[in-house]
Amino acid sequence: MSIFDHVQDRFARVQQEDMSLEEYLALCKRDPHTYASAAERMLEAIGEPEVIDTAKDPRLSRIFSNKVIRRYPAFAEFHGMEEAIEQIVSYYRHAAQGLEERKQILYLLGPVGGGKSSLAERLKLLMERLPFYAIKGSPVYESPLGLFSPEEDGELLEKEFGIPHRYSKSVMSPWAAKRLKEYGGDISQFRVVRLYPSRLNQIAISKTEPGDENNQDISSLVGKVDIRQLELYSQDDPDAYSFSGGLCRANQGLMEFVEMFKAPIKVLHPLLTATQEGNYNPTEGMGAIPFDGIILAHSNESEWQAFRNNRNNEAFLDRVYIVKVPYCLRVSEEIKIYQKLLEDSSLRHAPCAPDTLRMLAQFSVLSRLKVPENSSIYSKMRVYDGENLKDTDPRAKSIQEYRDAAGVDEGMEGLSTRFAFKILSKVFNFDSTEVAANPVHLLYVLEQALEREQLPSEVFERYLGFIKEFLAPRYVDFIGKEIQTAYLESYSEYGQNIFDRYVVYADFWIQDQEYRDPETGELLDRQALNEELEKIEKPAGISNPKDFRHEVVNFVLRARAQNNGMNPSWQSYEKLKGVIEHKMFANTEELLPVISFNAKASKSDQKKHEDFVERMKERGYTEKQVRLLSEWYLRVRKSQ
Repeated sequence: MSIFDHVQDRFARVQQEDMSLEEYLALCKRDPHTYASAAERMLEAIGEPEVIDTAKDPRLSRIFSNKVIRRYPAFAEFHGMEEAIEQIVSYYRHAAQGLEERKQILYLLGPVGGGKSSLAERLKLLMERLPFYAIKGSPVYESPLGLFSPEEDGELLEKEFGIPHRYSKSVMSPWAAKRLKEYGGDISQFRVVRLYPSRLNQIAISKTEPGDENNQDISSLVGKVDIRQLELYSQDDPDAYSFSGGLCRANQGLMEFVEMFKAPIKVLHPLLTATQEGNYNPTEGMGAIPFDGIILAHSNESEWQAFRNNRNNEAFLDRVYIVKVPYCLRVSEEIKIYQKLLEDSSLRHAPCAPDTLRMLAQFSVLSRLKVPENSSIYSKMRVYDGENLKDTDPRAKSIQEYRDAAGVDEGMEGLSTRFAFKILSKVFNFDSTEVAANPVHLLYVLEQALEREQLPSEVFERYLGFIKEFLAPRYVDFIGKEIQTAYLESYSEYGQNIFDRYVVYADFWIQDQEYRDPETGELLDRQALNEELEKIEKPAGISNPKDFRHEVVNFVLRARAQNNGMNPSWQSYEKLKGVIEHKMFANTEELLPVISFNAKASKSDQKKHEDFVERMKERGYTEKQVRLLSEWYLRVRKSQ
């Protein structure tokens, strides 16, 4: 199918379908979706979730405390927002069931650049997926069921067409009331159309923004008189009225109110009756206009706090369903947000050195976390990302302890995702000869950006501390490991030898037996075994060696049973892999002649250097980055 056919098909699919009122009621009897509310249609558009039992995944079980969580494919791109999305879906589920939520404004509360607008756009997109039915020609897209009196016709509708009583409670619009009068009470003359909600044409979807304090009035929500029609009709005639307000256009759909609490309170009053009573008054002396849709509002916390602290707004506060949308607090999810941004830009194929996005994500998340007592904020960040720090940081607490101490507002402050995006743009374009990103340039750009931000001195020092205390030192370790891994040709064999020897020593130490080295004949008692094991453990900061040794030996024994008595690969056990790498990469002196870009003394050294560069390129670095990062690493190591 060509692109032209594809567009033509899409256009044809959403065209209006015309039918009589009788045909509409017959359709209601066959298919309950015909009279579904906006909340029910939204729920169907969101679709069924993917149910995940986090107890089966060690990392997820730590993050979600072994709960069963739901992930919705419709929101797959919204990383780290499981809780906010679950609350939004709960709101729609309860509203679809006809509970109190259907009378409430869905309000997204969160910091700037946290994803509120993106969520709103996604909800409007989902709203477009399923059609609804309206009276043909109605300027407010009202349901045909509004033509019937709930008190007098409700029972008959339920008995004859299976339409539950709660669906026939909306009022008739002034426009429909005038048409009914013209038809002499014959409702069969009304026609019904099937419509698809549309952001483009403002059909059942609208967007309202706060205007000027002094001249914005309720007409932006409820419409106003069209002065061009006053030659033909009186001022209170429905045909002289322009049903152009946000509530008029969004009936049976979704109205988004951007930065709602920046609007004057008098402008917000129609929202109260629209949500609570299902109708609102126009600006002229006509009858009420029906509203059976969802009002979605969002604003930043400062506006919400100012609004909430004003006691005159109590009636409004009771009609708001708050969903907090904080910044992402999980590093791995924050990385996915950056990857999504890069995918949607011309930088999608630009080289990005390993650890660049992780370093930026760590910096962003650290700025958003509340500083814990008696624990490192860096450890807290790692625990929030599902890491197990039992062996490396005994002072680290559980995720629940950190959350309880931080309170409900964690993630509502800090550096926004937009700030991170701007940093990424600068990093990729930092080098005038190569569009690429690496952590060394990132560290420099971050420092420069913080100085330009003119932050309060206390905040500036704290953010600078994250770079100097956590990010830069840990990157020295990371790039050192990358360089040494590329340097060691017999890397795997060397690592396996250390692994096998460690397991044997630990096993004999646990059994309190002496060990005779089969190659040298040397006899090692328990004390000597302990010293050999500590040579490997101490550089890696293992705080509880006894438990660690038992854990490793148990893991290996289980693995041998499934592997014909053979030891597993030294890289198969993540904890011990890290410990061995620390041991392997303790000495940097022998690296110098190979990794430096100076003229080489021999062809052999030149060959080793070229092989090293090739292996680094295989790991995701450009040749220019290999040179920059190697020289930076050697310079930093020399100064330590």
